[in-house]
Amino acid sequence: MTQQGVRWTVEQVLALAPDPASRTAGSKLGAAGPWSEAGGSGEGAVWGLCEGGGGKRYRTVVDVADASGPAYRCSCPSRKFPCKHALGLLLLWAGDEGAVPRAEAPEWAGQWLTARRGPAGRSRAAVPSGSPSGPADPEAARRRAERRAERVTAGASELEQRLTDLLRGGLATAERPGYGLWEETAARMVDAQAQGLATRVRELGALPGTGPEWPVRLLEECALLHLLGQGWLRRDRLPRGLAATVRSRVGLPASADGPPVRDRWLVLAQYDSADARLTTRRIWLYGTDSRRTALLLSYGAAGRAPELALPVGLALDAELSAYPGAGQVRVALGERFAAPAPTAGRPPGTTTARAAARYGEALRDDPWLDSVPVTLGRVTPAPDGDSWQLADADEDAALPLTAAACSRPGLWRLVALSGGAPVTVFGECGHQGFTPLAAWPEGPGEVVPLC
Repeated sequence: MTQQGVRWTVEQVLALAPDPASRTAGSKLGAAGPWSEAGGSGEGAVWGLCEGGGGKRYRTVVDVADASGPAYRCSCPSRKFPCKHALGLLLLWAGDEGAVPRAEAPEWAGQWLTARRGPAGRSRAAVPSGSPSGPADPEAARRRAERRAERVTAGASELEQRLTDLLRGGLATAERPGYGLWEETAARMVDAQAQGLATRVRELGALPGTGPEWPVRLLEECALLHLLGQGWLRRDRLPRGLAATVRSRVGLPASADGPPVRDRWLVLAQYDSADARLTTRRIWLYGTDSRRTALLLSYGAAGRAPELALPVGLALDAELSAYPGAGQVRVALGERFAAPAPTAGRPPGTTTARAAARYGEALRDDPWLDSVPVTLGRVTPAPDGDSWQLADADEDAALPLTAAACSRPGLWRLVALSGGAPVTVFGECGHQGFTPLAAWPEGPGEVVPLC
């Protein structure tokens, strides 16, 4: 169990924020001023009353010893998870040992903690996320899968005709119909229950007219989309692993079927991406014994952050099971044996040249892969014209940073951490460059989140 005396860093707390606005608002509440009756137990729970507008006091309690990650409860009406009050309370706990003294939990906090930590709560925590709640009818499931496959096949065939018409007319004609035609095509893919195809169609439709080299990028995306459509139509002829990858890229659901791997999983990075329908949280983990890098995905409805949150820099003793697919890094979180705890571990680093080669090798298993997780050892951030790159300290090679990475505050945290000296950097390496997500100093030191 996480003990009250083992405190997180401010960076680990802020990494839990669902968005920059929550990070800013939570930071303002990380001082003793707005808090009263704050306290904590020796079993990893903290609570307090936060002064709000109109004289209201919000009851906030956080269970930092929950085996599935920190759990929160606040009486405020916020739909964000965690809310600014929970973030502020954790920042108060992390930053000032005397601000959250050891105490007996008040009734309102104790009831919630007892409900979570009782036998029913523990049994729920041991059930892997996404597990079925009751028996399923295999024959009904088979018929549903067959009907969906038929709809996807019809959608893929229609998309092939759409691509044929585009190439027959020439790429220069792609600007004429505007985005509306592509959105209509994407909607047809959604109707066909091929969400993966719909997403790629929308990305393709946004390319025309976006720069001097847009026809080249459009042709590349057309080729990848054609390859995916043909992969689906000929999936019965593909190797098993590649066929599973095609099904995943098309958008068919799958269950994690790999054998459970128990390890101490270091939380490397956590970040959210959102569209009008869904918020997706990506959590990167590294197994200290298995030396595997794995990806947890968690989802929330539009406007709501996913519930699963793991502070960067902590280690989780748990079992993970892999999803099907060649070269698949996505996993499902299974049984957790202890709460996340601080660790000084870090993954071993590689060179920039080897990182680029690793991405090339991964494309053989998954041609639609945007990036692979990589830890770079002994690299230095350096300007490269109007952009930035990570240069090897011991070799004459470098990786350019993605345009998105160059526009984020994390770049300046990385530059400040380095100070011109080599650092270890974890991130995603792909065809657009390298996106840094976390970094460590050359010598002993804690991880610095960059996203």
